[in-house]
Order: sequence, then structure tokens, then C-alpha cells
Amino acid sequence: MSDTFLPESAVTLVQAALLEDVGSGDLTSEFFVPENSVTKARIFAKEGGVTAGADVARYVFEAVDPTLSVHLERHDGVPFEPGDTILQVAGRTRSILTAERTSLNFLQRLCGIATQTRRHVEAVRPHPVKILDTRKTTPGWRLLEKHAVKCGGGTNHRIGLYDMVMVKDNHLLGR
Repeated sequence: MSDTFLPESAVTLVQAALLEDVGSGDLTSEFFVPENSVTKARIFAKEGGVTAGADVARYVFEAVDPTLSVHLERHDGVPFEPGDTILQVAGRTRSILTAERTSLNFLQRLCGIATQTRRHVEAVRPHPVKILDTRKTTPGWRLLEKHAVKCGGGTNHRIGLYDMVMVKDNHLLGR
């Protein structure tokens, strides 16, 4: 799954997350970090899992500062072990510090979904079944969370009410 995955809904979500977190500026970085400071940093795994949301994590850094150099070491769908580098970034220290938490928030949540999905997929591997997701997603995160399920080896059931019929008891009671 190495194709870039950054739907327009993710761009909007990242912009909202940065506005919420950064607001009018990163006061701590502006106070403690010299303006001309440059550095290199990496996001690495503390435990094993499956990568998901790498393109979103990269986009966060690029949205904060387009001059940052961001390199993905692990692409979506690729497993990682403790200590493995997921992403490397170089450039203005202030920009890296401003973007890091938001980038990590996206990466941790989506890798968590992919990793948990992979555990379920592996658990049922001896049986002729598929692990399917539902529409029970976090508002605004649906395409990202469903992508994470696919990264973990699961199957998307339906995206919304518009793409497949699914009759439940509530529908039959309303007749």
C-alpha cells in the first residue's frame, strides 16, 4: 500500500487540527528556540505495529512549513518493529516542534487502527472469513480510519449510507 493517501477530507482535518493546536503561534518554541535554529528529527516506533497515516503525518509538517524536508521510512500497510523509524524531518527547529504533536496524533491513531485490524486478520486467518469495518467512525475521520483498516488487511464494508443497502431491525420496525 505505498500509494499516497491524502484525501481532501484529511487536508481539511489537518488544517482544523493545526488551527486548534497552534492558533496564533507556538509561543513556547518562539520563546525558547532561536529563529535560525535548524535540526533533524525522526518519528520512531516504541512498539511494533502496522503503518497507516504516513502521508497525513508528512502533510502536517509540510502544512506548517513547506521548506521542511520530510522523508517517509515506512509507507502505509508496512509493519514496523520497536525502534524503527517511520518518518524523518529536517529544517527549522521551530517548525518541527510546532508540527510534531499534530503529526503524531494522526499517525498514532491510524497506526493503532491498522495494527489492531492486523491482529484480528491474523487471528482468523485459518478460517474462510474477512474482517469488515463499519460506518461507526469518528466524524471527519471516516476515509482515514477506513484506509487504516485496509492497511491492516481488513476490508471496507461500506463508506456511507449512499453506496450500499443494509437493512437493520430499525428499518423493518419503521414499516
